[in-house]
Amino acid sequence: MRSARTVVLALLAIALLPAAMPVAAQAPARARTRAAPLVMDKIILVGDSLMAPISGWGATFCARHVASSISCLDLGRGGRSTRDYRDEGSWGAALNEASVHGYRKVYVLIGFAHNDGTERADRPQRWTELDHEFPDNLRRFVTELRAVGATPILTTPIARRIFRDGRLTNGIRPYSDKVAAVAAETGAPLIDLNRNSIALYEAMGRDAADRYAQAPKGAPPSPAPPVSADGPQHRFDLRYDSVHLDAEGSETFAAMVARDLARTVPDLRDRLAP
Repeated sequence: MRSARTVVLALLAIALLPAAMPVAAQAPARARTRAAPLVMDKIILVGDSLMAPISGWGATFCARHVASSISCLDLGRGGRSTRDYRDEGSWGAALNEASVHGYRKVYVLIGFAHNDGTERADRPQRWTELDHEFPDNLRRFVTELRAVGATPILTTPIARRIFRDGRLTNGIRPYSDKVAAVAAETGAPLIDLNRNSIALYEAMGRDAADRYAQAPKGAPPSPAPPVSADGPQHRFDLRYDSVHLDAEGSETFAAMVARDLARTVPDLRDRLAP
């Protein structure tokens, strides 16, 4: 009898349990909200080795000077001019990237001159004629970018670290002046790295400016790193010259570009880091 009574009482307790614990059974779910839509911008870097990874400032700019709300793509390629960058298909790839939807705005920084202005018998595909061909190529870049809704921004070339009587020779100035003229003519924003680099290098002096070279003067080219048959095969040749940049120089000019881009494009100021 006692056993049957115990079972009945247990069943009654179970039946009354929800009524005895209404708060625990009916606790409201934790509040949840939806994330605000992400507004992304895109910056594409198009140019020669002074914008390319390792040898220029482009990769450092993308890695250290833009917020995560900017998609930054470095398409700089060493040894390219406004002519062969287009001929080989690099410009087509850049234009395709500039056409991708989903961004608030797309900005394309363009930086050529050194290879346009260097006529070499072993590189006949590179150089361009100064007075007409070079500026025409730049105008075409600007026009085609605007046609896909992107904003072109021209950059003048960084000066070579070649001094005479304590002053930079600035042999690339004729091409730099053409870049500035096309910017003024087309209304494209301009970042004047030629002027800024001259001021920087002359303030530093020859020996200190040479510190930005990728290797010490007189040093042999960097040795090839060991590779395996199934590992990465590409190598970067680091050697002394008067134009390319080591890590310190890359950071200096990447910060310079970020500063001037913020002044030129106010909409990007809160997305650029000094």
